[in-house]
Amino acid sequence: MQNKLGGWSKLYLVVVFIILYAPILFLVVYSFSQGNTMSNYHGFTFAHYQTLFHDPRLLQIVLDTLIVALLSSLCATVIGTAGALGIYETRHRSVRQAVLSLNNILMVSPDVIIGASFLIFFTMLGLQLGFFSVLLSHIAFSIPIVVLLVLPKLNEMNASMIDAAADLGANSWQTLTRVILPAIMPGIFSGFFMAITYSLDDFAVTFFVTGNGFSTLSVEIYSRARQGVDLEINALSALWFMVSLVLIAGYYFLDRYNQGRKAKNRQEVEAVIK
Repeated sequence: MQNKLGGWSKLYLVVVFIILYAPILFLVVYSFSQGNTMSNYHGFTFAHYQTLFHDPRLLQIVLDTLIVALLSSLCATVIGTAGALGIYETRHRSVRQAVLSLNNILMVSPDVIIGASFLIFFTMLGLQLGFFSVLLSHIAFSIPIVVLLVLPKLNEMNASMIDAAADLGANSWQTLTRVILPAIMPGIFSGFFMAITYSLDDFAVTFFVTGNGFSTLSVEIYSRARQGVDLEINALSALWFMVSLVLIAGYYFLDRYNQGRKAKNRQEVEAVIK
């Protein structure tokens, strides 16, 4: 019985992966087609990649998208980590639950509502829509993601380490930088990479708060899709997919390194105790 269930589960996973990755593979294959549409494959060529690298406007949009993603993720990681620490230090359960509920509002609210709210807010402030409006919006909806990924690491942390640091004479800053932050660093990195992913992927919120003269990749692709997507977008999407794979691989090896370092430190501590 277990063998049959195992066989069906493997088949299910294969089908799911085919459904998820077949469209991406289809997109990548046609980025090398000599034609101009995805109706038929006309032979191998790098022409669309050459066109992409000779399109200064699209390259500028890619650069702007990366800058927004990195800056918003860095800011959101700092603010979200501080927020998670504040929630962790809150001892009143009712206050803690209220703050968590407020934090989760941006996670469960529809993107269209969030985008419209930011648009109204920036208009009331008189802030010109463009780079800064997009950056502030991305920081805002990335903060809850960081909080939700850092907070579990704080809850998993051994509280006796903080007490031990205080007994040894460490002040608050030393306890934070030498005990707490190293213990929750995997959660901080997870929040940072997830914030980058959300920023690069966002369309609905960015569509509302972007202005004339500034655009991100998702908005640009949408604008071009309304006129018919050319294979230059396929080439760009293929390169974007490869960058995503590199980021995922980097995070995987970084996580493995952190786990190995923790195991080594644990063995050293056990050796000292013995």
